[in-house]
Amino acid sequence: MDEAALLARSGGPVTRGRLVRDLAALGLAEGDTVMFHTRMSALGYVAGGSQTVIGALAEAVGASGTLMVTCGWNDALPYGFARWPQPWRDAVRAEHPAYDPFLSEADHDNGRLPEALRRWPGAVRSRHPDVSLAALGPAAAELTADHPWDDPHGPGSPLARLAALGGRVLMLGAPLETLTLLHHAEALADAPGKRFVEYEQPVLEGGRRVWRRFRDIDSSKGAFDYSSVTPAGQDPFETIGRDMLAAGIGLRGRVGAADSCLFEAGEVVEFGLAWIREKLGGAP
Repeated sequence: MDEAALLARSGGPVTRGRLVRDLAALGLAEGDTVMFHTRMSALGYVAGGSQTVIGALAEAVGASGTLMVTCGWNDALPYGFARWPQPWRDAVRAEHPAYDPFLSEADHDNGRLPEALRRWPGAVRSRHPDVSLAALGPAAAELTADHPWDDPHGPGSPLARLAALGGRVLMLGAPLETLTLLHHAEALADAPGKRFVEYEQPVLEGGRRVWRRFRDIDSSKGAFDYSSVTPAGQDPFETIGRDMLAAGIGLRGRVGAADSCLFEAGEVVEFGLAWIREKLGGAP
């Protein structure tokens, strides 16, 4: 969408002040610890882009609040590289750079904001190469420290800590299918047919590049087969999110030009677990 169309749709420039007012009206408050997902184009014409959005979020939660985003690693090796021809494998094993929380780019598929936040002065990023998260604020170190190598969406993960700290999740025009916290519910769920992946990535340990093997739920193709319990063509997280809103969980409002939602992290995890158990079976 071109600049003129964005301006028209958003009723003029979306400024930092406007975003702060809209976020407050939605329910974001000083002192909140909030994980956010953003689709920039949905907000309209944001004067100043990523810097404006992060500045507005930081102002909305104040000096006592904390922001968190999903980063991942844009240049992570694909899970299937172990099936490459031997000379190719030898080449990447010899020279592929190790994941570096300070240098490695956030996954471009997550949009502009995660890369902008992880570069923000004072931000910290977790150590896991495949599902790293970055945070900014007083609770940032607590959220990201010692990210478990295995089961990185499960107990002890930044997602688990977000819920334990009474954190929130903000969807700024982002589709509900990007509600990453539901991966924590999947990691906790004891339902049949759970799918896992194992893979290798190079990481830094004590300043040395080493290869490490990881095990996690399959967050790419899906931790479960949801095909029998979701509408055809609809992402399962979109279905869960819609059901959650229909149940009265979450706040809805407009931020800039974007239809947005604000959830309590604990409620997302609780609802996601209950939904998976109800639809797919498993222990209560």
